[in-house]
Amino acid sequence: MSITPVPRTAVIVVAAGSGSRLGAGAPKAFVGIDEHTILRHALDGVLAAPTAQVVVVVPEDRVGEALTDADSAAGDRRDLMTIVAGGETRQKSVMAGLAAVWPDVDVVLVHDAARALTPPDVFARVIDAVRGGASGVVPVLPVIDTIKRVDADEIVAAVDRSELAAAQTPQGFPRRILDDSYRGVAQEYTDDAALVAAAGHRIVTVPGDASAFKITTPADLERARGLITPRHTDPDRVAAGLPRVGIGTDVHAFGGDGDLWLGGLRWADEQALSGHSDGDAIAHAIVDALLAAAGLGDIGTHFGTDRPEYAGAHAEAFLRRTRSLLREAGWEVGNVSVQVQANRPRFSARRLEAEAVMSAALGGASVSLSATTTDGLGFTGRGDGVSAFAVALVFPI
Repeated sequence: MSITPVPRTAVIVVAAGSGSRLGAGAPKAFVGIDEHTILRHALDGVLAAPTAQVVVVVPEDRVGEALTDADSAAGDRRDLMTIVAGGETRQKSVMAGLAAVWPDVDVVLVHDAARALTPPDVFARVIDAVRGGASGVVPVLPVIDTIKRVDADEIVAAVDRSELAAAQTPQGFPRRILDDSYRGVAQEYTDDAALVAAAGHRIVTVPGDASAFKITTPADLERARGLITPRHTDPDRVAAGLPRVGIGTDVHAFGGDGDLWLGGLRWADEQALSGHSDGDAIAHAIVDALLAAAGLGDIGTHFGTDRPEYAGAHAEAFLRRTRSLLREAGWEVGNVSVQVQANRPRFSARRLEAEAVMSAALGGASVSLSATTTDGLGFTGRGDGVSAFAVALVFPI
C-alpha cells in the first residue's frame, strides 16, 4: 500500500459559520447543493488542488457529519484530513485550525467552505505566489459594477472602480507569518489578509475565478445548484447540445406611480402598473421562463423585494442580469416567445420596437411578442391589469 508523502502545504477549510443569511435552518456548510453538502463540494475542490494537509474547522456539534463528508471526499487520502471544532468567531476558528497544522508545513492557505466551487487552479496560483516569496496572497476579481458611495438613500460620490478588487479565498501565507500575526491579534478583521496586513506584511494578489463566489444568500445557493447541475448531466446529452425549456408567467395590476413600462418600453399617457420594480409583466415573465429553463429558481430568488437595487428597475436591468446568471451556470439563451393579455396598451404599433429592446438586453437572442385580449373576461378583460406568459429555450455552452 502506497503512503501519501507528508505535504509542506496545509489548507484550513473554515466551515464553522451559522449561515443565518442563507436561512436554511442548518450551518451553511452542511446545506445541500445537490446530493452533497456545500462542505463536500468545497473538499472536492481542495483535494483536486496540489496535495496538502486539509484541516476542516466545523461547529462542535457537526464534527461527526464533517467526518462523513471528509471520508467520502478523500477516499484513500483520508490520512490528509483533520477535523477540528471551531470557535465563537471566524478568527478563533482559524486559530483552532492553525493549532492542528502539522509541524512540517511551511505554507498555509485559509479557505471559506462557502466558496465551494473554487477551481483547483486558484489554489495552485496562491501556493505558487507564496512559495515565490510573497508574505500574503489573495485571489481577486476586478469590480465590474459601477460603485457609488451613499448616505442613507442619497448618492454622495462615485468610487473609482479601477482601484477596487473583490477578494476571494483561499488566501495564502508563509506558516511563520500567519502564526505570528495571529499570536498578536487584538481585534477582529474581515479576513486573514487584513489581519496579516495589520501586522505589517505586504499582501499581493493573483487572479481569482468567477466560480469562487461565496454562497451567502438563497440566490447564491440557486446559482451554485445551476453550476453543479451540468456536471451531473449525461455528458453525451450535453455534448449533443440538448436544449432545455422553461415557462414563466407574471401578473401586475394597474395603479402604480409614474409612467407605464411594458415590454421594455415607456408608454406615455398610460396608467402605470404596480410592482416592486416597474411592474413590467412581460420582462418578468421572460425572467421566470429563463431561470426555470436553466434550473436557477425564479424571479423572487434573484430579484425579490429584499433587493433594493431593483426597486424601480426596468426590463433591461432584469434581462441583462438574468442572461449573466445563465451564462455563469453554463447556459445561453436560444429564443423566447411571450404572449401578453391586456386591453391596453395597443401593441401592434410598437411590437417590433419592444422585441428589439428585449432582444438586445438578452445578447441578441430572438424574442417574439404577441398580444391578445380576453373578450372582456377576467381581470384583464375588465382592464384591471396585465398578464404575460413566456416560453424560453436555453442551450448548454
